[in-house]
Amino acid sequence: MTKVLIIEDDNMLGDTLSLYLQGEGYEVDRVDTIGCALLQLETRPNIILIDLMLPDSGGKNPCAIMREHTSLPMIVISSLTEVSERIRSLTDGADDFVCKPFSMQELKARIEAVLRRYALLENSVVTETETGLSLDLARRTILLNNRRVETTFSEFEIMKLFVLNPGKVFSRYALIEAIRGIDAYINDRTIDVHITKLRKKIEDNPKNPQYIQTIWGVGYKFTP
Repeated sequence: MTKVLIIEDDNMLGDTLSLYLQGEGYEVDRVDTIGCALLQLETRPNIILIDLMLPDSGGKNPCAIMREHTSLPMIVISSLTEVSERIRSLTDGADDFVCKPFSMQELKARIEAVLRRYALLENSVVTETETGLSLDLARRTILLNNRRVETTFSEFEIMKLFVLNPGKVFSRYALIEAIRGIDAYINDRTIDVHITKLRKKIEDNPKNPQYIQTIWGVGYKFTP
C-alpha cells in the first residue's frame, strides 16, 4: 500500500486530506511540523505532501530542509500562489506544486503522476565508476564510496554530464548550455565556481584532482 506523509499544520485541511486519501486506498500519516516529519521518515513513506507555512521552518523553505534528509518524491500544497514561490520550491527540491484551494481528484492525479516518474527513474538508478564514485539518477545524488555527497541542482547536472560521458572534454560553453534554465545568470566564471565546489566535495586533493581535470584552453573532462 502506498504511504503518504502529510506535513500540514491546518488541522481542518490536514484531516480532510487524510480522510480523502485513506478513502482512495492510501496509508496516511500526518504531522504538523518539520521536526515531527523528520522523525516520521523512519516509517518509510512513499511520497510527501508539504505545506510551506510551517511553524518551525525558521524562514527557510521547508522543501530545502526536507531535501537535506530525504530523496522521497515531494509535492507542495500551499496558499502561496506567486510564481516566485513555485520556482523557489521546485528549485529547492519539490517535484510538483499545488495551489490551495485545489481539487482532491487533481491532487490524487498529481500524486500518481509523480510516483510514476519516480518508478521509471528507478529502472536506471545508478551509473557506477570503478573508483567508488556513483551517480544516483533517481534521487539526484552523488555517492562516493557509498557516502552521499550533497550537491546543488547545477552541480549535479554537471556531474551527470561528466559521468555519462567519461573522457569527453566539455567546453565551458557546453557546460553552460547543460545547466541553462537552472542558473538564471550563468557565465564562464559561474562554471569555474561550480567545478571548484565539486572538486572540494569529491576529490581527495582538490588542488590535484583525480576525477575532474582541467584541459587548459578548452574546458574540463571527467576521468573515472
